[in-house]
Amino acid sequence: MISEVKLQRNVIARPANSDGELLVCPRYLITQLMEDLLNEKASKEHGYFLAVTSLKNIDKGQVLDESGYASFPVTFKCRTFKPVIGDFLQGVVHYTSREGVFLRIGPLKYAFLPVLKMPGYSYVSEENPYFLNGNTHAKINNGIVVYFVVLGVSWIEKTGTVEREFALIASIEGEILGPVSLPGTYELDL
Repeated sequence: MISEVKLQRNVIARPANSDGELLVCPRYLITQLMEDLLNEKASKEHGYFLAVTSLKNIDKGQVLDESGYASFPVTFKCRTFKPVIGDFLQGVVHYTSREGVFLRIGPLKYAFLPVLKMPGYSYVSEENPYFLNGNTHAKINNGIVVYFVVLGVSWIEKTGTVEREFALIASIEGEILGPVSLPGTYELDL
């Protein structure tokens, strides 16, 4: 689900000091805020941070220590994406295995569509493996866009090399779910 949330973050900057006032260029603060959000990537509460949509307020800075850096509380609106059970989404297949396919949906890299949730599809083991629907002859393989429903979502704070990510389980059980034909993607099989 895409939403817009109001957030506050403390942005660290080295300000100029003018008559006891801590001055810093707002453009620098926004750039630093965006860099901080890029590094933070996502939160369990709000999901993935996609874009800062508006800047609401920059409060007065507080000097941190003798280094001269200060912390500026910045209030802003941010567009986020958080997967929710029951969402209908589109993802691109990036890995195919006998157990199912892995999909990417924007910033979300860990979506799994198990073979058990692909009714009518069978695994075809070739150099480039794929799933084939015996009735419609539809194929699901790497690079294919799939329309699916979210069955389960989990938040991964940190495990191994994965940090601050969502993982989800998908299904294409239903009339309108499955591979999507997009304009310009038709291939001629001879």
